[in-house]
Amino acid sequence: MAGENYTRITEFIFIGLKYHPQMQVFLFLLFLLFYLVTMTANSGMIILIQLDSRLHTPMYFFLSHLSFMDICFSSVVGPKMLRDFFAERKAISFLGCALQQWFSGFFAAIECLLLASMAYDRYVAIFNPLLYSVAMSQRLCILLVVGPYTVGFLNTTTHTTAAFRLPFCGSNIINHFFCDMSPLLSLICADIWINKLLVFIVAGAVLVISSLTIIISYFYIFIAILRIRSADGRCKAFSTCSSHLTAISFLYGTLLFIYVRPAVSVFYTVVIPMLNPLIYSLRNKEVKAAMCRTIARRKFCLGS
Repeated sequence: MAGENYTRITEFIFIGLKYHPQMQVFLFLLFLLFYLVTMTANSGMIILIQLDSRLHTPMYFFLSHLSFMDICFSSVVGPKMLRDFFAERKAISFLGCALQQWFSGFFAAIECLLLASMAYDRYVAIFNPLLYSVAMSQRLCILLVVGPYTVGFLNTTTHTTAAFRLPFCGSNIINHFFCDMSPLLSLICADIWINKLLVFIVAGAVLVISSLTIIISYFYIFIAILRIRSADGRCKAFSTCSSHLTAISFLYGTLLFIYVRPAVSVFYTVVIPMLNPLIYSLRNKEVKAAMCRTIARRKFCLGS
């Protein structure tokens, strides 16, 4: 870029979601409802796990971190998107865009890897139930959470720094509703093949590692389930994985199409964080039992 004249970009303008003007209020209220349910459901899940000692197990330890990630990820994108429904200029500062990209990439990578940690936990619980409490020690559980946080930090720092150190010039219009890496790269007026390679390698490694961990874990889980002689035993073993499998299906099914249309990204950034706690609460007997115990204790305290 030496010797060329260009105007340095100080802010970006989102095109946002495309909708009919008459749908503006309805969509705002709908996404506001999604955001409020996400905050309430995930916060409630974390509080319930902390209050009920029967949920102080590795599975719910990972689930509390997953709920925390959903709260953080929704808060990175949700409030700005809601405000932009009624904004004439859907603008975000250069620094604000960089931070939104960094945090969204950070939380998204952690969520993928946490689901992989949860898959390994389910593998240990079903494949070797007698040694589950020994194998899934507190130290290992902490490592299986610290690992995703560390990898998420390295992942998003690498490609966010690599992208935002390059010059953005010319158009500052982002064809999206938040600062995602793919539309941002199209605004850089420099050779970006290294950036694309970094995204492919670093972000791809996160998806490959998490996907392989999940696939291998469930391969052995299904083998263990097939070895169970009684039908009731097989159903009980499979039911312990059903919520996790549902969450994985929603997340990875969406990721396959995330760059096809912005509407798919809406599902990933807004809907999935809301669905995760609902999946684990509605399809999990232990969570529903814990909710009943907590409500019963609260009624008893109020009655006393």
